[in-house]
Amino acid sequence: MPLSIEIRKLGPGPGDVVVVAPQDDAPQPLTRSDAIAAIVDRHLLREGAILFRGFDILGEQPFQAFASAFGDPLLDYRFGSTPRTDLGDGVYTSTEYPAHQVIPLHNEQSYTRSWPLRLWFHCVIPAEEGGETPIADSRIVYDRLEPALRRRFAEKRLCYSRNYGGGLDVPWQKVFGTDDRATVEGYCRDNGITCEWKPDGDLRTRQIVQAVADHPITGETVWFNQAHLFHVSNLDPAVQEALLSIAGDSWNLPRNVFYGDGSPLEDSALQEIRGVLDACTIRFPWRAGDVLMLDNMLFAHARSTFRGKRKVLVAMAQPCSEGAAS
Repeated sequence: MPLSIEIRKLGPGPGDVVVVAPQDDAPQPLTRSDAIAAIVDRHLLREGAILFRGFDILGEQPFQAFASAFGDPLLDYRFGSTPRTDLGDGVYTSTEYPAHQVIPLHNEQSYTRSWPLRLWFHCVIPAEEGGETPIADSRIVYDRLEPALRRRFAEKRLCYSRNYGGGLDVPWQKVFGTDDRATVEGYCRDNGITCEWKPDGDLRTRQIVQAVADHPITGETVWFNQAHLFHVSNLDPAVQEALLSIAGDSWNLPRNVFYGDGSPLEDSALQEIRGVLDACTIRFPWRAGDVLMLDNMLFAHARSTFRGKRKVLVAMAQPCSEGAAS
């Protein structure tokens, strides 16, 4: 039986989000059909975000089947920056930070030279309160930033510094999916990451990557980095002070970011970036069964604080690299 579908916009605001829903009240299964594929082909590269709502889909297996049916193998979370649970077959929990913490807007894995081009989020259990996954159009973010700031970031690029483990951040074994040092060193060598083993057995890495990028298909320039998120100023001032007192140097913090030449980012630049991101944010409450599909370069995503139980799943596909996106 063919799907009876309506297509509308989520609502006013910066950027367009397409909502795809059944026309009648009877829930229909959400599977990749010719009709769904045509909608994705028509809208994802133009609007950048599609929300499938009101379909009969709930749980890991149907979500995995839907995401993988587009023909691209689902990706693992290698060189990730946040704790997640691997549920198998390319499906992960969303970042497992405490409910009181905000996760700022970001494009997935834009702190490195390789990232997924497509993302899917699936709400299994919406929070009692809050817990949204805010999104923002990275093209609009780029356009609204001051041109001199954009040029400076694009020319100087960014250096992400990470010190793993030590009870302060994700252990390197979890980040790289192995406890074999040679495997880690090989991955770093292949991906232009400088790595160093510290005397206590923990790992330090640095990588110089893009701050802006051109979409490999549309050619549009997007703001594509996590400077505002990785920078120490993203932390509560008391936490900043405590971490700096332990680390002794900004390069020794669990994570931090600098310009590609090692010079510090300006506070004024980070304030402007955060202000533009806030102004471009689109919010909507999750409903059980929602599936949000994003082009990861065209749209950034975040997480609001929440109360009560919340379960949102993630899948990723279509690996893209800096060379393909420049």
